[in-house]
Amino acid sequence: MKEKEFINLIKKTLKSEYIGDDCAYLKDLGIVVSQDNLVENVHFSLDFTTPYKLGWKAAMVNISDICASGAEPCYLTVGLSLPANIQSGFVEEFYKGLKDAAAEVKIVGGDITGADKIFISITAIGKTSGRKISSRKNAKIGQKIIVSGAHGSSGAGLKLLMSGKHEPVKFINSHLMPEAQIDFSKKIAESIKEDYAMMDTSDGLMDALSQIADASGVNLEVDLKKIPYDSDLKSFENYQDLIFFGGEDYQLVACVNEEVARGFTVIGEVKTGSGVTVLYDDGHKKNFSKFDVEKKLFNHFDE
Repeated sequence: MKEKEFINLIKKTLKSEYIGDDCAYLKDLGIVVSQDNLVENVHFSLDFTTPYKLGWKAAMVNISDICASGAEPCYLTVGLSLPANIQSGFVEEFYKGLKDAAAEVKIVGGDITGADKIFISITAIGKTSGRKISSRKNAKIGQKIIVSGAHGSSGAGLKLLMSGKHEPVKFINSHLMPEAQIDFSKKIAESIKEDYAMMDTSDGLMDALSQIADASGVNLEVDLKKIPYDSDLKSFENYQDLIFFGGEDYQLVACVNEEVARGFTVIGEVKTGSGVTVLYDDGHKKNFSKFDVEKKLFNHFDE
């Protein structure tokens, strides 16, 4: 059973109106809440990163979820489970990385326990005042699809690390030290009046597009040549797969009206139908169904 099937099962069991987006929007409290877990040798390896960079990334991936909702990131709590042989220097450097990444976001508590390997669990809280909150079910036909930043760089960095390579450094840094798109999120959420969809690309650009399309009951058509990516990505085999399926770029993709889309990078449009349609450089189109996308994504529960 895949991760998304577990999520759907939990949502059905709890009969919850809050489960579905990366953040739960608690309208009565004026906040959004999100939680992410990082597990050693599943999400990271100490062979490839440092305690400082691990702390940085742990903060950023959670701040990114708040940004994807359109809320203002405000607070983090940190749960840290550590094996007995971990030294105090690891904890100090890890929290320095957290602190530097969080910047104006306050770390306000958490928990430390023992474990057989490193587990990191962070809860992020954002405030919604003065902002329109997004949902992946809000994409509307005729809206423009916009994105922040370059896509595929983090996936390229991971591929290099897995191959024992450490150059180009820009790709390695994209993977180990991502940047949450705070300004992009703020500009949209403070200006838009109508409902809109927005997600981060933690599991890849194609995953975000597919999830929005599925939740909204629409087709998202994108033009590959309009998607920003580092030109050096072309040196990788199947570089287009890195752009769409690489993951962990922590960029944002949103479906907004034409007026709001001005000033952003527009890569396509919301249309009738289902799935994600890609217009390739040679002019041919390919539609990716929800099933097509999910069979290419990383699954934590594969044996």
